[in-house]
Amino acid sequence: MKILVVYYTRSGHTKKVAEIIKDILKADIDEVMDRKPRKGIFGFLKAGYEATVGKTTDIIFKKDPSEYDLVVVGTPIWNGRVTPAIRTYLLKNREKIKKVAFFATCIKRYGVCLDQMQELSGCEVVAKKVIFRKMIEKDAKDFAEEIKKTLLNQEGEHGHQII
Repeated sequence: MKILVVYYTRSGHTKKVAEIIKDILKADIDEVMDRKPRKGIFGFLKAGYEATVGKTTDIIFKKDPSEYDLVVVGTPIWNGRVTPAIRTYLLKNREKIKKVAFFATCIKRYGVCLDQMQELSGCEVVAKKVIFRKMIEKDAKDFAEEIKKTLLNQEGEHGHQII
């Protein structure tokens, strides 16, 4: 099974989780880049506002998700919601993604982010998890193992090799 881990990060925490998941699942990785500046306090405030009102943004990414059996999508949580970059990615690629797993990183308040991601994707969700900053290593490893276990169970049901 070909797996792609796609993520957007502003501060680096979501990237760290994505890399752990990539290593455990032996997946490819792709960073979604937001063309809007999100640095500093004004970038932070504008980002939270745009996430709250459901804005999209101009993004760059390299890999075609239709070439993968599973796409694992990660985002930081902004004001309890999905980032504009990942919102845009999911809307642009919803017809290309076969199966998906979601993770979202946060300090403590996770809101409706994972539900929004599921709604935006419109496809089969294998797993989803909020990963708290204090527990990045453990939560990322646990999530990757949960995905592996789910895929192995599906393999048993369908009689063909997944991972």
